[in-house]
Amino acid sequence: MAAIQPAEATVEWWRDAAIYQVYVRSFADGDGDGTGDLAGVRSRLPYLVELGVDALWFTPWYLSPLADGGYDVADYRTIDPAFGTLAEAEKLIAEARELGIRTIVDIVPNHVSDQHVWFKAALAAGPGSPERELFHFRRGRGDNGELPPNNWVSEFGGVPWTRLDDGDWYLHLFATGQPDLNWAHPAVRREHEDVLRFWFDRGVAGVRIDSAVLPAKDPALPDFTPGTDAHPFVDRDELHDIYRSWRAIADEYDGIFVGEVWLPDAERFARYLRPDELHTAFNLGFMSCPWDTDRLRTAIDDTLAEHAPVGAPATWVLSNHDVTRTVTRYGREDTRFDFAAKVFGTPTNLELGTRRARAAALLSLALPGAVYVYQGEELGLPEADIPRDRIEDPMHFRSGGTDPGRDGCRVPLPWRADAPYAGFGGDSEPWLPQPESWAKYAADLQTDDPHSMLSLYRQALRLRRTEPGFAAGAPGDRAEAALTWLPSGPGVLSFTRTDGLICVVNLAGPPTELPGHRSVLLTSGPLDDEGRLPQDTAAWLRS
Repeated sequence: MAAIQPAEATVEWWRDAAIYQVYVRSFADGDGDGTGDLAGVRSRLPYLVELGVDALWFTPWYLSPLADGGYDVADYRTIDPAFGTLAEAEKLIAEARELGIRTIVDIVPNHVSDQHVWFKAALAAGPGSPERELFHFRRGRGDNGELPPNNWVSEFGGVPWTRLDDGDWYLHLFATGQPDLNWAHPAVRREHEDVLRFWFDRGVAGVRIDSAVLPAKDPALPDFTPGTDAHPFVDRDELHDIYRSWRAIADEYDGIFVGEVWLPDAERFARYLRPDELHTAFNLGFMSCPWDTDRLRTAIDDTLAEHAPVGAPATWVLSNHDVTRTVTRYGREDTRFDFAAKVFGTPTNLELGTRRARAAALLSLALPGAVYVYQGEELGLPEADIPRDRIEDPMHFRSGGTDPGRDGCRVPLPWRADAPYAGFGGDSEPWLPQPESWAKYAADLQTDDPHSMLSLYRQALRLRRTEPGFAAGAPGDRAEAALTWLPSGPGVLSFTRTDGLICVVNLAGPPTELPGHRSVLLTSGPLDDEGRLPQDTAAWLRS
């Protein structure tokens, strides 16, 4: 297929884009079999246009046995039959683009599925074969090789090594069905570069890189003592050469990259955003931050400071397919997100959580840079309690059953209140059970309700696109220059953007007077009788 060239002159749209994350399996079911699919997404494109987003980020839609929700890819050039066909994907990309919405696809460079043709060949070829050099196969330690090759810990907990009957062990930093690739092998690099071209040729505007700091490994695969040793598989310097080669490909197509980069070191983080590497990276620190004035302000300041030296735009996100939904998290006593803190039965106040989630939406949408909205956040969906016998997430099983896993934020969306299974698809039960209360969150009920979460997001995204104060600065502008903090009382965040735009969020203070302004553009909840901003409420103003 010939490369699809950009229809318009190069525009750095990604600097202030609103990007909607689609978890295909749970978005909309077009064929009524209980699983979301590309036909379902295509049928809901008018909804996404009305919502006002600039791009769609699709979590993996490739062929996969679903050992980890599709992040175990068996073939990057094939759409999983549960979702549709490659032709449908091409049609979806083209139809969305005609409507002004770009497409971003997911690439998972750290590993593939154990059903990938390479791994099957490696198993068949046996120890010491060239096929096994594409992965990390090692003999074990101990008298009979019965111990894992090193002391590493899996990202899902437990031992990241599995032993085969022939005595070799293979590395998998995630689930056993996700063998890690050997990025020191040139064939691995060539294959991924070909995959990038494959999807850019089909019109995608960008690629999101999963676990972007993990693919490169210390070739010795040594034991690791945190705080003492250089990390053998996180943030290795070799990664930057890989991403420079990727950037050269993206530049041919005017494409962009967004990296999933979890790093506490701001200087190391910024290296991935140099002009010849990735365009943007997820801001996971802001997402994990509790509903706390000082902590959020620090997260915002740190984010802008991290990005400033390399001239990259910040990104802002409240939730995704791995994280407890905002409404539930903000209604808890501990409002931060931490994988290690997840337990069953944590109480939450959904009314409080919803009020805070509405305010947080206006806060995140007012910040300079790009913003990501995870499907269902615009409906105010809470985290769902999944019956233990219906949980599918490997995080739950690898924890010995103590971690509730991530399925609670992946429950299929409610579209129509009066339809079976809240209009997700046909008469077939969805792949994950919906709570009985799901119908009250249905999009059709919220569409005509001016006070609904959906209406709030639509209004906010429209203003974000039309008000000049939200515009991104020129390339190379310092990110922090687009935001100036205003004096405010305890528990209140208040800042200006450009062209007189003001955002005020009252997180924990008494009702507060609004700063001087000409008009109120939008509030997350009603002002009090004296025109003050109540606690857990946000406002956008024009001065």
